[in-house]
Amino acid sequence: MYRDTKHTTAHPGQAAPAADAAGPSQAPAPPAWSPHQEWATGDSRSEAFRRDPATVLCYTAVAAYAFWLYAFGPAFALLRAELHFSYTILGVYSAVWSLGAALVGVSLATLARRLSRAALLWCSAAAATAGTALFATAHTVALTLLGDALVGFAGTTLLTCTQAILSDRHGGRRDRALTEANVGAAACAVLAPLLLGLLQGTAAGWRVAMSLPALVLAGLYLHYRHQPLPAAPAGRSAPSRAPLPLVCWLLAALVAAGMAVEFCVVYFGAELLTATGLRTAQAATAMSGFYLGILAGRVGCAWLTRIAGRAVPLLWGSLAVTAAGFLLFWLAGRPVLAITGLFLCGLGVANLYPLSLALTLATAPRNGDSAQAVTQLLGGGLVITAPFLLGSLADHIGLHAAFATDLVFIGACTLLLLAALRLRPAGHSSHPDQEP
Repeated sequence: MYRDTKHTTAHPGQAAPAADAAGPSQAPAPPAWSPHQEWATGDSRSEAFRRDPATVLCYTAVAAYAFWLYAFGPAFALLRAELHFSYTILGVYSAVWSLGAALVGVSLATLARRLSRAALLWCSAAAATAGTALFATAHTVALTLLGDALVGFAGTTLLTCTQAILSDRHGGRRDRALTEANVGAAACAVLAPLLLGLLQGTAAGWRVAMSLPALVLAGLYLHYRHQPLPAAPAGRSAPSRAPLPLVCWLLAALVAAGMAVEFCVVYFGAELLTATGLRTAQAATAMSGFYLGILAGRVGCAWLTRIAGRAVPLLWGSLAVTAAGFLLFWLAGRPVLAITGLFLCGLGVANLYPLSLALTLATAPRNGDSAQAVTQLLGGGLVITAPFLLGSLADHIGLHAAFATDLVFIGACTLLLLAALRLRPAGHSSHPDQEP
Protein backbone atom coordinates (compact mmCIF):
# COMPACT_ATOMS: atom_id res chain seq x y z
CA MET A 1 0.00 0.00 0.00
CA TYR A 2 2.75 2.47 0.88
CA ARG A 3 4.68 2.79 -2.32
CA ASP A 4 8.44 3.33 -1.84
CA THR A 5 8.15 3.21 1.96
CA LYS A 6 8.17 -0.56 2.55
CA HIS A 7 5.19 -0.09 4.90
CA THR A 8 7.27 2.01 7.25
CA THR A 9 5.35 3.79 9.97
CA ALA A 10 6.40 6.10 12.72
CA HIS A 11 5.01 6.55 16.21
CA PRO A 12 4.85 9.99 17.77
CA GLY A 13 8.24 10.63 19.25
CA GLN A 14 9.78 7.65 17.47
CA ALA A 15 12.88 8.13 15.37
CA ALA A 16 12.31 8.68 11.71
CA PRO A 17 12.75 5.73 9.34
CA ALA A 18 16.26 4.91 8.32
CA ALA A 19 15.92 6.44 4.89
CA ASP A 20 14.92 9.74 6.42
CA ALA A 21 17.46 9.61 9.22
CA ALA A 22 20.26 9.13 6.73
CA GLY A 23 19.76 12.68 5.55
CA PRO A 24 19.58 14.17 2.09
CA SER A 25 22.95 12.85 1.01
CA GLN A 26 22.01 9.19 1.62
CA ALA A 27 18.32 9.20 0.84
CA PRO A 28 17.46 7.68 -2.54
CA ALA A 29 16.73 10.39 -5.05
CA PRO A 30 13.14 10.35 -6.25
CA PRO A 31 12.76 9.70 -9.94
CA ALA A 32 11.88 12.77 -11.94
CA TRP A 33 8.39 12.70 -13.39
CA SER A 34 8.34 12.83 -17.16
CA PRO A 35 5.61 13.11 -19.76
CA HIS A 36 6.28 9.48 -20.64
CA GLN A 37 5.43 8.27 -17.13
CA GLU A 38 1.82 7.52 -16.34
CA TRP A 39 0.25 9.66 -13.61
CA ALA A 40 -2.92 8.89 -11.76
CA THR A 41 -4.57 7.74 -8.65
CA GLY A 42 -5.19 4.07 -8.93
CA ASP A 43 -2.85 1.77 -7.05
CA SER A 44 -4.31 -1.72 -7.11
CA ARG A 45 -7.81 -1.74 -8.46
CA SER A 46 -8.66 -5.02 -6.76
CA GLU A 47 -7.38 -3.94 -3.35
CA ALA A 48 -10.03 -3.35 -0.71
CA PHE A 49 -10.39 0.16 0.64
CA ARG A 50 -9.83 0.06 4.41
CA ARG A 51 -10.87 2.76 6.85
CA ASP A 52 -8.22 1.92 9.43
CA PRO A 53 -7.62 3.97 12.61
CA ALA A 54 -5.24 6.38 10.84
CA THR A 55 -7.92 7.04 8.21
CA VAL A 56 -10.65 7.61 10.81
CA LEU A 57 -8.31 9.97 12.67
CA CYS A 58 -7.73 12.03 9.53
CA TYR A 59 -11.41 12.08 8.55
CA THR A 60 -12.39 13.41 11.97
CA ALA A 61 -9.57 15.98 12.06
CA VAL A 62 -10.62 17.30 8.64
CA ALA A 63 -14.21 17.66 9.87
CA ALA A 64 -13.02 19.57 12.97
CA TYR A 65 -11.02 21.98 10.81
CA ALA A 66 -13.94 22.41 8.40
CA PHE A 67 -16.25 23.32 11.27
CA TRP A 68 -13.93 26.19 12.17
CA LEU A 69 -13.53 27.19 8.53
CA TYR A 70 -17.26 27.57 7.96
CA ALA A 71 -18.02 28.88 11.46
CA PHE A 72 -15.61 31.79 11.23
CA GLY A 73 -17.64 33.52 8.49
CA PRO A 74 -20.78 34.04 10.59
CA ALA A 75 -18.58 34.50 13.67
CA PHE A 76 -16.98 37.54 12.00
CA ALA A 77 -20.42 39.07 11.52
CA LEU A 78 -21.42 38.34 15.12
CA LEU A 79 -18.15 39.80 16.39
CA ARG A 80 -18.71 42.93 14.30
CA ALA A 81 -22.07 43.44 16.00
CA GLU A 82 -20.29 43.37 19.36
CA LEU A 83 -17.15 45.39 18.56
CA HIS A 84 -18.78 47.76 16.02
CA PHE A 85 -15.95 47.76 13.49
CA SER A 86 -16.34 48.69 9.81
CA TYR A 87 -17.02 46.51 6.80
CA THR A 88 -13.44 47.15 5.73
CA ILE A 89 -12.17 45.55 8.95
CA LEU A 90 -14.60 42.69 8.38
CA GLY A 91 -12.86 42.09 5.05
CA VAL A 92 -9.51 42.17 6.82
CA TYR A 93 -10.56 39.21 8.99
CA SER A 94 -11.23 37.08 5.90
CA ALA A 95 -8.00 38.21 4.25
CA VAL A 96 -5.95 37.46 7.39
CA TRP A 97 -7.32 33.91 7.54
CA SER A 98 -6.50 33.37 3.86
CA LEU A 99 -3.05 34.89 4.30
CA GLY A 100 -2.36 32.43 7.11
CA ALA A 101 -3.42 29.61 4.78
CA ALA A 102 -1.17 30.91 2.01
CA LEU A 103 1.81 31.03 4.40
CA VAL A 104 1.44 27.29 4.83
CA GLY A 105 2.54 26.99 1.23
CA VAL A 106 5.81 28.74 2.09
CA SER A 107 6.59 26.83 5.28
CA LEU A 108 5.06 23.38 4.88
CA ALA A 109 7.98 21.66 3.15
CA THR A 110 10.38 22.86 5.85
CA LEU A 111 8.04 21.79 8.66
CA ALA A 112 7.53 18.40 7.03
CA ARG A 113 11.30 17.81 6.85
CA ARG A 114 11.86 18.70 10.49
CA LEU A 115 8.81 17.14 12.15
CA SER A 116 7.27 13.70 11.98
CA ARG A 117 3.76 13.45 10.62
CA ALA A 118 2.38 12.80 14.12
CA ALA A 119 4.20 15.77 15.65
CA LEU A 120 3.04 18.07 12.84
CA LEU A 121 -0.56 16.88 13.17
CA TRP A 122 -0.83 17.30 16.95
CA CYS A 123 1.14 20.55 17.12
CA SER A 124 -1.00 22.15 14.41
CA ALA A 125 -4.17 20.93 16.16
CA ALA A 126 -2.98 22.48 19.44
CA ALA A 127 -2.05 25.78 17.75
CA ALA A 128 -5.40 25.98 15.94
CA THR A 129 -7.18 25.39 19.25
CA ALA A 130 -5.13 28.14 20.90
CA GLY A 131 -5.95 30.54 18.05
CA THR A 132 -9.66 29.82 18.32
CA ALA A 133 -9.55 30.33 22.09
CA LEU A 134 -7.88 33.71 21.59
CA PHE A 135 -10.42 34.72 18.95
CA ALA A 136 -13.38 33.68 21.09
CA THR A 137 -12.21 35.14 24.41
CA ALA A 138 -10.55 38.40 23.34
CA HIS A 139 -12.56 41.60 23.10
CA THR A 140 -10.32 43.76 20.92
CA VAL A 141 -9.86 43.81 17.16
CA ALA A 142 -6.09 43.34 17.41
CA LEU A 143 -6.24 40.18 19.54
CA THR A 144 -9.11 38.62 17.61
CA LEU A 145 -7.22 39.24 14.36
CA LEU A 146 -4.19 37.51 15.87
CA GLY A 147 -6.32 34.51 16.80
CA ASP A 148 -7.85 34.55 13.33
CA ALA A 149 -4.42 34.48 11.69
CA LEU A 150 -3.23 31.65 13.93
CA VAL A 151 -6.23 29.49 13.09
CA GLY A 152 -5.79 30.23 9.39
CA PHE A 153 -2.17 29.05 9.50
CA ALA A 154 -2.39 26.19 12.00
CA GLY A 155 -5.75 24.94 10.77
CA THR A 156 -4.55 24.79 7.18
CA THR A 157 -1.40 23.00 8.33
CA LEU A 158 -3.62 20.44 10.09
CA LEU A 159 -5.65 20.03 6.90
CA THR A 160 -2.63 19.54 4.63
CA CYS A 161 -1.01 17.13 7.09
CA THR A 162 -4.09 14.91 7.24
CA GLN A 163 -4.42 15.02 3.44
CA ALA A 164 -0.79 13.92 3.09
CA ILE A 165 -1.37 11.05 5.51
CA LEU A 166 -4.46 9.93 3.59
CA SER A 167 -2.58 10.18 0.28
CA ASP A 168 0.33 8.08 1.53
CA ARG A 169 -1.92 5.62 3.35
CA HIS A 170 -4.24 4.91 0.42
CA GLY A 171 -1.92 5.46 -2.55
CA GLY A 172 -3.89 4.96 -5.71
CA ARG A 173 -7.19 5.12 -3.84
CA ARG A 174 -6.45 8.61 -2.52
CA ASP A 175 -9.29 10.01 -4.63
CA ARG A 176 -11.81 8.03 -2.61
CA ALA A 177 -10.11 8.82 0.72
CA LEU A 178 -9.96 12.56 0.07
CA THR A 179 -13.56 12.63 -1.18
CA GLU A 180 -14.82 10.76 1.88
CA ALA A 181 -12.86 13.07 4.17
CA ASN A 182 -14.57 16.03 2.56
CA VAL A 183 -18.05 14.55 3.12
CA GLY A 184 -17.61 15.31 6.81
CA ALA A 185 -16.30 18.75 5.90
CA ALA A 186 -19.41 19.44 3.84
CA ALA A 187 -21.65 18.33 6.69
CA CYS A 188 -19.85 20.81 8.95
CA ALA A 189 -20.40 23.52 6.35
CA VAL A 190 -24.13 23.05 6.87
CA LEU A 191 -23.95 22.50 10.64
CA ALA A 192 -21.55 25.26 11.75
CA PRO A 193 -23.53 28.39 10.70
CA LEU A 194 -26.77 26.80 11.91
CA LEU A 195 -25.32 25.98 15.32
CA LEU A 196 -23.80 29.44 15.76
CA GLY A 197 -27.14 31.04 14.94
CA LEU A 198 -29.04 28.82 17.36
CA LEU A 199 -26.60 29.34 20.23
CA GLN A 200 -26.50 33.09 19.68
CA GLY A 201 -30.11 33.22 20.81
CA THR A 202 -29.35 31.42 24.10
CA ALA A 203 -27.53 32.35 27.29
CA ALA A 204 -24.54 30.22 26.18
CA GLY A 205 -23.79 32.44 23.18
CA TRP A 206 -22.15 31.69 19.85
CA ARG A 207 -18.66 31.23 21.34
CA VAL A 208 -19.64 27.86 22.81
CA ALA A 209 -19.92 26.44 19.29
CA MET A 210 -16.32 27.44 18.54
CA SER A 211 -15.12 25.11 21.30
CA LEU A 212 -16.64 21.96 19.79
CA PRO A 213 -13.79 21.18 17.34
CA ALA A 214 -11.29 21.69 20.18
CA LEU A 215 -13.11 19.07 22.23
CA VAL A 216 -13.11 16.70 19.26
CA LEU A 217 -9.38 17.20 18.67
CA ALA A 218 -8.64 16.65 22.36
CA GLY A 219 -10.58 13.39 22.21
CA LEU A 220 -8.66 12.35 19.10
CA TYR A 221 -5.36 13.00 20.85
CA LEU A 222 -6.30 10.94 23.89
CA HIS A 223 -7.45 8.05 21.72
CA TYR A 224 -4.96 8.13 18.86
CA ARG A 225 -1.79 9.68 20.29
CA HIS A 226 0.03 6.33 19.99
CA GLN A 227 -1.47 5.48 16.62
CA PRO A 228 1.23 4.74 13.98
CA LEU A 229 0.92 7.05 11.00
CA PRO A 230 2.34 6.58 7.50
CA ALA A 231 5.78 8.13 7.31
CA ALA A 232 6.61 10.46 4.44
CA PRO A 233 8.16 8.64 1.48
CA ALA A 234 11.89 8.02 1.46
CA GLY A 235 12.59 11.04 -0.71
CA ARG A 236 11.04 13.43 1.81
CA SER A 237 14.14 15.60 1.95
CA ALA A 238 14.10 16.07 -1.80
CA PRO A 239 11.75 19.08 -2.15
CA SER A 240 14.62 21.54 -2.03
CA ARG A 241 16.41 19.78 -4.90
CA ALA A 242 13.77 18.08 -7.01
CA PRO A 243 11.44 20.47 -8.83
CA LEU A 244 7.82 19.53 -9.18
CA PRO A 245 6.74 18.49 -12.68
CA LEU A 246 4.81 20.93 -14.83
CA VAL A 247 1.69 18.77 -14.66
CA CYS A 248 1.73 19.08 -10.86
CA TRP A 249 1.78 22.88 -11.12
CA LEU A 250 -1.09 22.82 -13.61
CA LEU A 251 -3.21 20.63 -11.37
CA ALA A 252 -2.32 22.67 -8.28
CA ALA A 253 -3.54 25.73 -10.17
CA LEU A 254 -6.72 23.78 -10.98
CA VAL A 255 -7.24 23.15 -7.24
CA ALA A 256 -6.76 26.87 -6.56
CA ALA A 257 -9.13 27.96 -9.35
CA GLY A 258 -11.79 25.58 -8.02
CA MET A 259 -11.41 27.15 -4.57
CA ALA A 260 -11.84 30.59 -6.14
CA VAL A 261 -15.11 29.49 -7.79
CA GLU A 262 -16.46 28.26 -4.44
CA PHE A 263 -15.48 31.24 -2.33
CA CYS A 264 -16.75 33.85 -4.78
CA VAL A 265 -20.18 32.25 -4.39
CA VAL A 266 -19.75 31.95 -0.60
CA TYR A 267 -18.88 35.63 -0.19
CA PHE A 268 -21.25 37.21 -2.73
CA GLY A 269 -23.96 34.62 -3.43
CA ALA A 270 -26.43 36.06 -0.94
CA GLU A 271 -26.00 39.55 -2.42
CA LEU A 272 -26.84 38.25 -5.88
CA LEU A 273 -29.91 36.42 -4.55
CA THR A 274 -31.32 39.72 -3.27
CA ALA A 275 -31.47 40.88 -6.90
CA THR A 276 -34.12 38.20 -7.51
CA GLY A 277 -36.45 39.82 -4.97
CA LEU A 278 -35.43 38.05 -1.77
CA ARG A 279 -34.88 40.04 1.39
CA THR A 280 -31.39 39.96 2.89
CA ALA A 281 -32.34 37.52 5.67
CA GLN A 282 -34.09 35.26 3.16
CA ALA A 283 -31.10 35.35 0.83
CA ALA A 284 -28.72 34.43 3.66
CA THR A 285 -30.92 31.47 4.55
CA ALA A 286 -31.20 30.42 0.91
CA MET A 287 -27.41 30.12 0.76
CA SER A 288 -27.84 26.86 2.66
CA GLY A 289 -28.89 25.44 -0.72
CA PHE A 290 -25.30 25.85 -1.89
CA TYR A 291 -23.92 23.99 1.12
CA LEU A 292 -26.53 21.25 0.81
CA GLY A 293 -25.46 20.85 -2.82
CA ILE A 294 -21.85 20.48 -1.69
CA LEU A 295 -22.84 17.85 0.87
CA ALA A 296 -24.92 15.89 -1.67
CA GLY A 297 -22.15 16.10 -4.25
CA ARG A 298 -19.52 14.72 -1.91
CA VAL A 299 -21.72 11.92 -0.64
CA GLY A 300 -22.44 10.92 -4.23
CA CYS A 301 -18.80 11.13 -5.27
CA ALA A 302 -17.72 9.04 -2.27
CA TRP A 303 -20.05 6.33 -3.59
CA LEU A 304 -18.85 6.68 -7.19
CA THR A 305 -15.15 6.50 -6.27
CA ARG A 306 -15.61 3.05 -4.74
CA ILE A 307 -14.24 1.90 -8.09
CA ALA A 308 -10.78 3.26 -8.85
CA GLY A 309 -10.00 5.08 -12.06
CA ARG A 310 -12.96 7.48 -12.09
CA ALA A 311 -11.26 10.67 -10.87
CA VAL A 312 -10.81 12.29 -14.29
CA PRO A 313 -14.33 11.51 -15.64
CA LEU A 314 -15.87 12.65 -12.36
CA LEU A 315 -13.85 15.86 -12.49
CA TRP A 316 -15.15 16.59 -15.98
CA GLY A 317 -18.68 15.92 -14.78
CA SER A 318 -18.18 18.20 -11.78
CA LEU A 319 -17.02 21.03 -14.03
CA ALA A 320 -20.03 20.57 -16.32
CA VAL A 321 -22.53 20.61 -13.43
CA THR A 322 -20.75 23.59 -11.85
CA ALA A 323 -20.99 25.59 -15.09
CA ALA A 324 -24.63 24.70 -15.68
CA GLY A 325 -25.63 25.44 -12.09
CA PHE A 326 -23.74 28.72 -12.01
CA LEU A 327 -25.31 29.92 -15.26
CA LEU A 328 -28.80 29.16 -13.92
CA PHE A 329 -28.00 30.90 -10.63
CA TRP A 330 -26.43 33.90 -12.39
CA LEU A 331 -29.01 34.41 -15.14
CA ALA A 332 -32.22 33.43 -13.38
CA GLY A 333 -34.47 36.30 -12.47
CA ARG A 334 -36.70 34.36 -10.09
CA PRO A 335 -35.79 33.10 -6.61
CA VAL A 336 -36.78 29.45 -7.18
CA LEU A 337 -34.66 29.13 -10.30
CA ALA A 338 -31.74 30.97 -8.73
CA ILE A 339 -31.76 28.74 -5.63
CA THR A 340 -32.01 25.66 -7.86
CA GLY A 341 -28.97 26.88 -9.78
CA LEU A 342 -27.17 27.55 -6.50
CA PHE A 343 -27.82 23.95 -5.37
CA LEU A 344 -26.55 22.58 -8.71
CA CYS A 345 -23.48 24.81 -8.53
CA GLY A 346 -22.73 23.42 -5.07
CA LEU A 347 -23.33 19.88 -6.35
CA GLY A 348 -20.67 20.42 -9.01
CA VAL A 349 -18.15 22.49 -7.07
CA ALA A 350 -18.25 19.95 -4.22
CA ASN A 351 -15.66 17.67 -5.77
CA LEU A 352 -13.44 20.08 -7.67
CA TYR A 353 -11.19 20.29 -4.61
CA PRO A 354 -10.83 16.62 -3.53
CA LEU A 355 -10.60 15.18 -7.04
CA SER A 356 -8.14 17.73 -8.41
CA LEU A 357 -6.07 17.48 -5.22
CA ALA A 358 -5.93 13.69 -5.59
CA LEU A 359 -4.62 14.08 -9.15
CA THR A 360 -2.12 16.71 -8.01
CA LEU A 361 -0.66 14.46 -5.32
CA ALA A 362 -0.49 11.54 -7.74
CA THR A 363 1.95 13.48 -9.94
CA ALA A 364 4.46 13.77 -7.08
CA PRO A 365 4.20 10.51 -5.11
CA ARG A 366 7.57 11.10 -3.40
CA ASN A 367 7.23 14.84 -3.07
CA GLY A 368 3.71 15.16 -1.69
CA ASP A 369 4.63 17.75 0.93
CA SER A 370 5.89 20.16 -1.73
CA ALA A 371 2.83 19.47 -3.90
CA GLN A 372 0.61 20.27 -0.92
CA ALA A 373 2.62 23.43 -0.24
CA VAL A 374 2.20 24.69 -3.80
CA THR A 375 -1.52 23.94 -3.69
CA GLN A 376 -1.99 25.88 -0.47
CA LEU A 377 0.12 28.80 -1.70
CA LEU A 378 -1.85 29.15 -4.94
CA GLY A 379 -5.18 28.39 -3.28
CA GLY A 380 -4.65 30.82 -0.41
CA GLY A 381 -3.60 33.53 -2.83
CA LEU A 382 -6.66 33.09 -5.03
CA VAL A 383 -9.06 32.90 -2.10
CA ILE A 384 -7.76 36.33 -1.11
CA THR A 385 -7.65 37.93 -4.56
CA ALA A 386 -10.68 36.40 -6.33
CA PRO A 387 -13.40 37.77 -4.00
CA PHE A 388 -11.53 41.08 -3.79
CA LEU A 389 -11.44 41.29 -7.59
CA LEU A 390 -15.13 40.44 -7.82
CA GLY A 391 -16.02 43.04 -5.19
CA SER A 392 -13.89 45.72 -6.84
CA LEU A 393 -15.50 45.08 -10.21
CA ALA A 394 -18.96 45.14 -8.59
CA ASP A 395 -18.30 48.67 -7.34
CA HIS A 396 -17.64 49.79 -10.93
CA ILE A 397 -19.88 47.69 -13.19
CA GLY A 398 -22.44 46.18 -10.81
CA LEU A 399 -22.52 42.87 -9.00
CA HIS A 400 -24.37 40.94 -11.69
CA ALA A 401 -21.83 41.77 -14.38
CA ALA A 402 -18.92 41.31 -11.99
CA PHE A 403 -20.04 37.74 -11.28
CA ALA A 404 -18.79 36.84 -14.76
CA THR A 405 -15.46 36.56 -12.90
CA ASP A 406 -16.62 33.21 -11.54
CA LEU A 407 -17.39 32.03 -15.06
CA VAL A 408 -13.81 32.92 -16.01
CA PHE A 409 -12.49 30.76 -13.16
CA ILE A 410 -14.68 27.85 -14.27
CA GLY A 411 -13.23 28.22 -17.76
CA ALA A 412 -9.72 28.34 -16.27
CA CYS A 413 -10.41 25.04 -14.49
CA THR A 414 -11.39 23.47 -17.80
CA LEU A 415 -8.28 24.73 -19.61
CA LEU A 416 -5.95 23.66 -16.79
CA LEU A 417 -7.39 20.14 -16.78
CA LEU A 418 -7.08 19.93 -20.56
CA ALA A 419 -3.46 21.08 -20.39
CA ALA A 420 -2.63 18.56 -17.66
CA LEU A 421 -4.22 15.70 -19.60
CA ARG A 422 -2.18 16.61 -22.67
CA LEU A 423 0.95 15.79 -20.70
CA ARG A 424 -0.32 12.29 -20.00
CA PRO A 425 0.98 9.54 -22.31
CA ALA A 426 -1.51 8.79 -25.04
CA GLY A 427 -1.27 5.06 -24.40
CA HIS A 428 -2.78 5.31 -20.93
CA SER A 429 -6.03 7.03 -21.64
CA SER A 430 -8.10 4.02 -20.69
CA HIS A 431 -6.90 4.04 -17.11
CA PRO A 432 -6.10 7.61 -16.25
CA ASP A 433 -5.91 6.89 -12.56
CA GLN A 434 -3.42 4.05 -12.42
CA GLU A 435 -0.16 4.69 -10.67
CA PRO A 436 3.11 3.66 -12.30
